[in-house]
Amino acid sequence: MSFRRVVALAGLLAAFSVHAETAGHALVGDAKAGETKAAACGACHGPDGNSSDKQYPKIAGQQADYIARQLALFKSNKRVNPVMAGFAAPLSEQDMADLGAYFASKRAVPGNGDQALKARGEQLWRTGDTALGVPACMACHGPAGRGNSGAGYAQLSGQWTDYVVAKLKEWKSGTTWGTDDRALIMPDIAKRLSEQDINAVASYAEGLHTVEHADAAPAGHADAKH
Repeated sequence: MSFRRVVALAGLLAAFSVHAETAGHALVGDAKAGETKAAACGACHGPDGNSSDKQYPKIAGQQADYIARQLALFKSNKRVNPVMAGFAAPLSEQDMADLGAYFASKRAVPGNGDQALKARGEQLWRTGDTALGVPACMACHGPAGRGNSGAGYAQLSGQWTDYVVAKLKEWKSGTTWGTDDRALIMPDIAKRLSEQDINAVASYAEGLHTVEHADAAPAGHADAKH
């Protein structure tokens, strides 16, 4: 996939986000119902979605539909994870929507980026690297890392560096989660990144706590300062 195609595809998916959100096909999750279903999730992700073990992602404040989609991928084994497949297997679509709504209502605990990696990480996040064919991360995930719900791009602000590094390395090796164009974007981008670049951009994402740009924090979410 060429650099221009990656950028164009990301733009198209983002442009159609409003349509996706208003099409009426997705189930509406109930956060209160999700709270009663989330007990099993707490062992790895924390009761409020803030994991203490860096191998497990923080899912507090994550896009509700992104969580539901990942659970569906785990259930169908399109995203391979034996542990998550077991948890997802008995879930209905409504269960997934409810869990997504519950964790989306929580506030992610801020992380800490490595200042030594900030300059390169910020470059990749804000402007990308045309020489490598890497588009700006914020084009899909937002300037402050809040993601894009309608287009299916995850929130990454505050996410553990270790977890993001692990996922980028999986994508670099060719791992995909599904077969649509959206699923192919990250593997194509990751293979263009060096290990140093992977560490830098992952660290920068963890350090994105402040809202300095147009995409405001979710309602009720206060952001810690650097």
